[in-house]
Amino acid sequence: MTQTAIDGSARQAGGGAAQATADAAELARFGALSAEAWWDPQGEMAGLHAINPARLTFLRDRICVHFGRDPSLPRPLAGLRVIDIGCGGGLLSEPLARMGAEVTGLDAAPEAIAVARAHAAEAGLEIRYEAAEAAALVHRGLTFDAVLAMEIVEHVAAPQAFLADCAALVRPGGFFAAATLSRTLRAFGMAILGAEYLLRLVPPGTHDWRRFLKPHELARMMRHAGIGLTDTAGISYDPVSRGWRLSRDLSVNYLVCGSRPA
Repeated sequence: MTQTAIDGSARQAGGGAAQATADAAELARFGALSAEAWWDPQGEMAGLHAINPARLTFLRDRICVHFGRDPSLPRPLAGLRVIDIGCGGGLLSEPLARMGAEVTGLDAAPEAIAVARAHAAEAGLEIRYEAAEAAALVHRGLTFDAVLAMEIVEHVAAPQAFLADCAALVRPGGFFAAATLSRTLRAFGMAILGAEYLLRLVPPGTHDWRRFLKPHELARMMRHAGIGLTDTAGISYDPVSRGWRLSRDLSVNYLVCGSRPA
């Protein structure tokens, strides 16, 4: 894989809150994860591996609807410039690249970017990875067809400023999606007590329940950033299939998507 800098052919963005939003403690936590931790489906990131098929289905289908694509095609995202903000070890970036997207993976933890680059090289995938915050790309005037912020809003120090940066990276008429957890007692019981301390699907201490955003709070922040909400979906455990599926239950894990006006 050829690792290239994000090229200067990107479209010009229209403003944004170009300021640091990363949380140093969170960066240290995720930066300490090894390649084995990121990519072992039964390891420390087992929770992300488990929900990845559901969130990829949501993203593929909503992006295709937004841009008038056929989701049943082998490479339905071909030619679309997509940025995966908070990409970690590349668990989402790689399947998006296989769908044909021109993927940029962005993470403020250099150690995570090193893991992502090495794994993509082994897989023969050409993905642009960069260790930086979203604000740095806003400052450079870059924009993308689709901007994704999966499982990161609850980890940043200033979510409204972070979403403003995300919005500034969406080209006019472009697509935005985020995934996070709702600040409910059910989420505390399932995502923290259950997933972290009982089942160990993610490392204990990964989440701070006080940072979770309810769907209407996230929608309001998106609106203030200039992104209009178009759809929502929950991710729920199905005891029959023993897997995760999209649902209408937004009380724990949920996804939202929207668009920037053309």
